[in-house]
Amino acid sequence: MLKNTFHHIRGIGTTTERKLWDAGILSWKDLLDNQPVILSRRKRETLTAAIEESLQHLIARNPHYFGQRLPSNQCWRLFKDFRDRIAYLDIETTGLEGEINTIALYDGISVYTYVQGQNLERFKDDIYKYDVICTYNGKCFDVPVIESDLGIKLDQVHIDLRYVLKSVGFSGGLKGCERKAGIDRNELTGLEGYHAPILWQEFKEKRDEKALETLLAYNCQDTINLETLMVMAYNLKLSSTPFLEMHRLELPLMPPIPYKADLATVDRVKNMGGWSWY
Repeated sequence: MLKNTFHHIRGIGTTTERKLWDAGILSWKDLLDNQPVILSRRKRETLTAAIEESLQHLIARNPHYFGQRLPSNQCWRLFKDFRDRIAYLDIETTGLEGEINTIALYDGISVYTYVQGQNLERFKDDIYKYDVICTYNGKCFDVPVIESDLGIKLDQVHIDLRYVLKSVGFSGGLKGCERKAGIDRNELTGLEGYHAPILWQEFKEKRDEKALETLLAYNCQDTINLETLMVMAYNLKLSSTPFLEMHRLELPLMPPIPYKADLATVDRVKNMGGWSWY
């Protein structure tokens, strides 16, 4: 999609980009080859220089160049070109301002988990292997908490699915979006964000390994589902462009979760009260 994008070029907004597409200038190559008359000579020269620079950064596999220039609500366009550089992230905490209990990271191939008091510090090194991060509500919650709690700066390109999904009609929090997308959580169905601190408390106070196993299964499920939601959102965003058939992606296969929720624990925790912060 990036080679069909002009929105990252200074002075090119949604309206001008759409005019280029309507005029048959559907890609960077089209503009370099055809030099559209709908633009002034000065504008064509500016666009040519910007596209040549863009090509260099795309060849160099540098998503930051595009992430810094695209409006935040258009960073979904990076997805297909940099899918192999993405980390899907989700954290579980003791509350809005509480400390991190667990983090799950999924890169489209492998699932990694980080647990307070065990290996949480390892996350600091691992996260910098990725140039793009994808979260749900991470701009407001996950990233600020990670940066504050772990003392690091996450400067990767950030695709926050909360806003991308809302723009295509998906809302109601992560679980609401999953339900609309038809994603089945199987034995984890009914567990919500406010149950996570309860599971952590049971692990910490009672050394209940089943509670930790269930919490990690829940955290991993949240994270893995982000890829499916990202692909669905990407295809839906493409449907408002001329490029749906060119760039449409198949839904990914769900990887196995490396933890198994304990059904008795799930049933017991679901009957406890709690609250949710989004």
